[in-house]
Amino acid sequence: MSALFEPLQLRGVRLPNRIAISPMSMYSAHDGVASDWHAQHVGKLADGGAGLVMLEVAAVERRGRASHGDLGIWSDAQVPGLRALATRIEAAGAVPAIQIGHAGRKASAQRPWEGFGPLGPDDERARGEAPWTAVGPSALPVSAAWPAPRPLAADELEGIVDAFRQAARRAVAAGFRVVELHAAHGYLLHSFLSPLSNVRDDAWGGARLADRMRLPLAVVRAVREGLGDAVPLSVRISSVDAAEGGWSIEDSVAFARELKALGVDAVDCSSGGISGSATAATDRFAVRRYPGFQVPFAERIRREAGIATIAVGLIAEPRLAESIVAEGRADLVAIGRQALVEPNWPLLAARTLGVDLDWSRWPAQYGWWLARRTGLDASPDGSR
Repeated sequence: MSALFEPLQLRGVRLPNRIAISPMSMYSAHDGVASDWHAQHVGKLADGGAGLVMLEVAAVERRGRASHGDLGIWSDAQVPGLRALATRIEAAGAVPAIQIGHAGRKASAQRPWEGFGPLGPDDERARGEAPWTAVGPSALPVSAAWPAPRPLAADELEGIVDAFRQAARRAVAAGFRVVELHAAHGYLLHSFLSPLSNVRDDAWGGARLADRMRLPLAVVRAVREGLGDAVPLSVRISSVDAAEGGWSIEDSVAFARELKALGVDAVDCSSGGISGSATAATDRFAVRRYPGFQVPFAERIRREAGIATIAVGLIAEPRLAESIVAEGRADLVAIGRQALVEPNWPLLAARTLGVDLDWSRWPAQYGWWLARRTGLDASPDGSR
């Protein structure tokens, strides 16, 4: 038996195993609408055997895109393209999920391969991609290289909350059976949570944790309402800012307790990103990285807040993933970049862990070929 391949029940949704594909932005949408790239990308991941396949973050407002290539869920016109992707995932036997979010002060950015910095005149001349004004809790830029965002007025915040509510309804209409709220990596909700980016002097921020949590919790209530009772809700957080005076793991535990009380089903435990890229790990707020480096965050939040957690971060070996679930350190393991290298990582993990010795979990179009090769793919000395 393998803990990694046991089913998991979240509300009315049964995941066939404990492997999730993390949301990974492709920066390939057109006015927020999914493209052919998304169709082939998602299809490969859906066929790979994961129990949950989560689509990249979709912006709840046009100004909430990180780049011109971000997916959107701010318009009904974007729903048909999203529905096609959800249908493709479900047809492969996985549960379709989507992450929704708002880039906040990280909006109006170049794609990673175009520089990953703020958009400027050169981008408009080269690609017709004009910059726009980003918003945030305070007039504090991501870094010295970025423009300061426009602070959101208190009377604008209900509009932000409603944008998330409507996005949740569109996600359900598109056929997604799990929704995740992006409150990590320096995006809008994380920037309200962190004392490094939220220095407001009103009820929506400043020194008090309760005030900094006010907007994210209001968004959670709205999203929970938009989803109804049957659809599980996950929230991705940056468990720590990894900087003096920043968001801490103790703050994350307190936040997770509030999330659970509002009907959140799981906390997706990432880290960093408040002052730079969460994936490049080059800024002074980077967390030291090693295989499974964020698992201790998931374990502590699970234990102290009593909520299901998702472990993510350099988990590339099946036996490491198995141990995380078997030891009760997290309820799900999310695979990201390793799935880009090995789209069939979950299926290969099943073989490594002795769960699928006859290739029966693989798509029939592949499995019957591979079963015939078993025992015939060794070299004369017995090596593979």
